[in-house]
Amino acid sequence: MTAPAYIPLQPLQGSARLWGTIALSAATFMNVLDSSIANVSLPAIAGDLGVSPNQGTWVITSFGVANAIALPLTGWLSQRFGQVRLFTTSVLLFVLTSWMCGLAPNMESLIAMRALQGFVAGPMMPLAQALLLSSYPPALAGMAMALWAMTTLVAPVMGPLLGGWITDHTHWGWIFYINIPVGFLAAFITWTIFKKRETPTRQLPIDTVGLALLVVWVGALQIMLDKGKELDWFHSNEVIALGVVALVGFLFFIAWELTDEHPVVDLKLLKIRNFWTGTVSMAVAYSLFMGNLVLLPLWLQQFMGYTSTQAGMLMAPVGLFAILLSPVVGKNIQRFDPRGLTTFAFVVFAAVLFMRSHFNTQADFDTVMFPTIVQGIAVAFFFIPLSVITLGGIAPEKIPSASGLSSFARIVGGSFGTSIAITLWQDRAAVHHAQLAEMVNLGSSAATNAIAGFNASGMSTEQALSQINRMVDQQAYMLAANDIFYGSALVFLLLIPFVWLSRPIRAGKAGGAPSADAAAGAH
Repeated sequence: MTAPAYIPLQPLQGSARLWGTIALSAATFMNVLDSSIANVSLPAIAGDLGVSPNQGTWVITSFGVANAIALPLTGWLSQRFGQVRLFTTSVLLFVLTSWMCGLAPNMESLIAMRALQGFVAGPMMPLAQALLLSSYPPALAGMAMALWAMTTLVAPVMGPLLGGWITDHTHWGWIFYINIPVGFLAAFITWTIFKKRETPTRQLPIDTVGLALLVVWVGALQIMLDKGKELDWFHSNEVIALGVVALVGFLFFIAWELTDEHPVVDLKLLKIRNFWTGTVSMAVAYSLFMGNLVLLPLWLQQFMGYTSTQAGMLMAPVGLFAILLSPVVGKNIQRFDPRGLTTFAFVVFAAVLFMRSHFNTQADFDTVMFPTIVQGIAVAFFFIPLSVITLGGIAPEKIPSASGLSSFARIVGGSFGTSIAITLWQDRAAVHHAQLAEMVNLGSSAATNAIAGFNASGMSTEQALSQINRMVDQQAYMLAANDIFYGSALVFLLLIPFVWLSRPIRAGKAGGAPSADAAAGAH
């Protein structure tokens, strides 16, 4: 069936544009907030529901994986039902599933509700981006991107602060209930302003085989990453089976999507050089960002004695520079090569992680906070230039599909990055624990002096050894965190040459990204 001719909408004016921007940003903020708000609440949620904090990470990854699986459907759904109708429905369903998450009586039902919440939230971010870009004239597209990016960057940082305060002062369920008033208000304002700007719709067959293969390979890979440590990785037949299913499913998915007439994921977009370089860079960088965003508060709470609120306070300052600098970056993006700005962001990320890799168990509040403040500079220069690179040369009607695919890669990267960071942290801690424990023996004067000191304070030898073991645990997990921080810094530096594989482009033209006439040079 021939698609209706795409007629670009006229930009919104005055208060309509202001309120439309606020509503779309609030919905995006709420969505991204839910990907991180549970980070510092994991120990409390896990304790309340009777599982370990490491098992509690499923609360984060189940949301991310389901969200990522739904994202590629955005292009098909928006053509079938219209962007405005789909966005509003997605927000309202998100409100409903948030309420159900807060009521969950056990970990199994919470994980199921989080997965459902992530799935219905899938279309929200790419459609918020598309609707926002249609509200602004091309000359202000960079500013529109900055406003959108601010919500996606500040929310992961505000999440731990808000989640920590809620967890320490009331029931953890309120980290989900707070979505209800925000979501209702965002849906009402969006529908009121944008309902007369609905996009053309057409009947399209859905790629059920492609969707099923997507669910199979992404789900199998995520479960393998989450359960690998618990099942001793490839010594377990279950892990091997999951790995085989993920690999075979992925290969069949690629083959099917490249030959199907109406693919659920438009992989042909990957022929555009700027799109695939930007998407891969974003996915890898975001996986590092999210992995460390989850690791730091877990370490602070489990081994440094921080409360949820204190851990959240240490994570929040990254939003300071993000808020201050994002509008400046967006307003001036057309004056600079986005590859250079992205390089600057990656260098700052690497510097921050190098600083963290030198933490020790004596690190005070200010020492831990300083790199977090500096990280805000990297955050401000991260999303906007990479979004400009990624969407360069994409026709306006393809923006939802392109944004959905790049967001899919980013969110899958974030979920995988979280699982990999926690697994590597535990593995490195076991190695360091074994090395440190070898030094606790009768031939070690430090060990015998420590035991004598504990004995003098009234402890038995068994109690003294138990106390020393706790100290060794603390040191082992600190050294393991240092390893993850150091390794992540190196990967950020290795990403820099990859960014420069993209072609130079001009921001601020049609499509809210670089101009469509750059498409020929983007291949």
